[in-house]
Amino acid sequence: MAKAKWDVSNFDNWKTADFPIGMVGLEAGNSRDYITGGWRSERPVWNKEKCQHCMMCWVICPDAAIQVKNEKMVGIDFNHCKGCGICIGECRFGALKMVPEHSEEV
Repeated sequence: MAKAKWDVSNFDNWKTADFPIGMVGLEAGNSRDYITGGWRSERPVWNKEKCQHCMMCWVICPDAAIQVKNEKMVGIDFNHCKGCGICIGECRFGALKMVPEHSEEV
């Protein structure tokens, strides 16, 4: 596979040897070095008008994919969000919902 390390655009044609070894890294604090958002089949969509910035989604997100600035949610880091949906279950205001990964809904 001659493409870039994280290019999954040709994923359907990968051979067994093309798949990365199932290990992200051994050193603590290195998760930002690994783009894992390509694992998703669904993704969260954030409705900023409904959001009350309670930050419970940020607290519960296992991937630190909720982006925050000045103590308010400002978006979702899709390079690291794996689409687990835990944030959806925590949002009491209906500001987050899951859609299929390739949906055009934003």
